[in-house]
Amino acid sequence: MKAVFLDFGTMGAGLDLRELESLVSELIVHENSPDETVAERIADAEIVFTNKIRLTRELLEQAPKLKFIALTATGTDNIDTACAKEHGIAVANIRHYCTQSVVEHVFGVLLSLTHSLERYHEAVRAGDWQQSTDFCMLQFPVRELSAMTLGIVGYGALGQGVARIAREFGMTVLVSARPGTDSVPDDRVAFDELLAKADVISLHCPLNDATRELFGAREFAAMKDSAILINTARGGLVESRALTDALASGQIAAAAIDVLPQEPPVDGDPLLDYRGDNLVVTPHIAWATDEARQNAIDELAGNTRAFLNGTERNRVI
Repeated sequence: MKAVFLDFGTMGAGLDLRELESLVSELIVHENSPDETVAERIADAEIVFTNKIRLTRELLEQAPKLKFIALTATGTDNIDTACAKEHGIAVANIRHYCTQSVVEHVFGVLLSLTHSLERYHEAVRAGDWQQSTDFCMLQFPVRELSAMTLGIVGYGALGQGVARIAREFGMTVLVSARPGTDSVPDDRVAFDELLAKADVISLHCPLNDATRELFGAREFAAMKDSAILINTARGGLVESRALTDALASGQIAAAAIDVLPQEPPVDGDPLLDYRGDNLVVTPHIAWATDEARQNAIDELAGNTRAFLNGTERNRVI
């Protein structure tokens, strides 16, 4: 089968495509595909690999040979799955490929914030230690994770991975019931209870109508003023202006944000303009260790092999 990879550049450099190439008769790889090129590039393809390219009904109906769309991502919101189903086009995503990467990122930023690592680093660069009258400096707080409660919103593979490491640090772990529901399972707590009790809240839930701007002014007001918010899930879960206001006023202590509502944020975002030292913003890299990115390609190959063998693996459609 003829295959095309529309946006391989989004996966980063240094990845091994040999297994994927061995499964198809021809693989054409594009670093990216501007909107005006997509229709032509998928017109004769039987298999399309993509990460973030939007495949609309209009585009899918111009690709009569297309049989399989294989995503290098968990989310499928960039594919018109209803149209794919109508036309008998199989769709598969990838799962559990970046759990370790995300977990390490969560605790990397958490330790940096709780141990004031960047603030101490900058103080040493500024010459403060050289002028100290004592052997050490204790200008900024250093907090121990074992004394803290971690709240998790979204308890799939990523949330469970974060919980496992949190318990290794000796943290108390609370898992939120589904926000907006009146039903609270025995192993969960109500969302509002989590807001009130957690010292750290880590987000791992999908973005949908129920979770869009899940964290806004009301939620920040309900959190501890010593609390830390970490978002490695979807930018739309957090209202950016409300978060900058909460950080600036001391309503919450700190935040680490790896995702924004618009990516890349070409139209700007209040979090990008914030200059306080209680915010860490990274450019959607929590998933992106070398190992996780290769895992993604290997999962892509596994899904493709299954499709060619007539079996279903990670199928959405």
